[in-house]
Amino acid sequence: MVLPRRRLGRTNLEVTVLGMGGAGIGRGEVTDAEAIAAVHRAIELGINYLDTSPLYGESERRVGLALKGGKREQIYLATKTGTHPKWLGDYSAEGTRRSVENSLELLGTSYLDLCLVHDPGSMEPVIAEGAAFDELQKMRSEGLIRYIGLGVRQHEFHQLAIELGVVDVILTYLDYTLIQQTAISLMRLAEENDVGIINGSPIAMGLLSGVKPNPNTATDHIRRSEHQKALQLWKLASDQGLNLLDLAIQFSVRQPLIGTILTGSKNATEVEQNYRAATAEVPESVWQGLSDLIHSLPV
Repeated sequence: MVLPRRRLGRTNLEVTVLGMGGAGIGRGEVTDAEAIAAVHRAIELGINYLDTSPLYGESERRVGLALKGGKREQIYLATKTGTHPKWLGDYSAEGTRRSVENSLELLGTSYLDLCLVHDPGSMEPVIAEGAAFDELQKMRSEGLIRYIGLGVRQHEFHQLAIELGVVDVILTYLDYTLIQQTAISLMRLAEENDVGIINGSPIAMGLLSGVKPNPNTATDHIRRSEHQKALQLWKLASDQGLNLLDLAIQFSVRQPLIGTILTGSKNATEVEQNYRAATAEVPESVWQGLSDLIHSLPV
């Protein structure tokens, strides 16, 4: 199946509903060859949006290797600023330009389709006069970037950026999944302002990948109660002979407010798995039963 495309807000970029997140291919146990093969397989399958970050280890360098030989123009390429390990938390004009220029060099490209301010702990240093957003505007006028975004979990940060009119796109993560849908009001606000919406981690950092979740574990991002919800969803899918990965990815894809979703594949096999999940046929009756279960789960 051909992946559907959607307009990403005011950017007018027609992005595939399934994008590729670059965190997985930046890991230490992944080889350059595996990372390159993953990017190439994504492009072969028609995926046209690739998101990376200086925070993701070797990801930018490996993406750059993968895009040599004319593949750069086959995708929309996004990276981030503010979380480079050497300059972590630097949202000044100088720090922003240094980070973006470093990314351009590693990625082997002369421009970015999208650059997102990444995970600021506060919005003040980002929106201050002459800081990150102002510098990104300058870099846009210079042709180094096409569009500007914000990637952070705090909904109130996104809301402020949207209301100030400083972003074309927002990247929210972990808050529109089968176990958590708190981002829906934020998405409605973004749509009202023609701001594109990217949904990160629709499988909740692997919790909804189809492997039986362990409800006794928790992380900084996932609470124990969410593990328990994931276990119930896994049981429902298993009882009906369904793959929870298919349901998790398609749940996000079925939300028309979302432009594209990001899954962080580590290799070509995982790229293929996510593609199959996004395009698998799921009976409509399953969605009704799933909706009933989601609404019955404790908050």
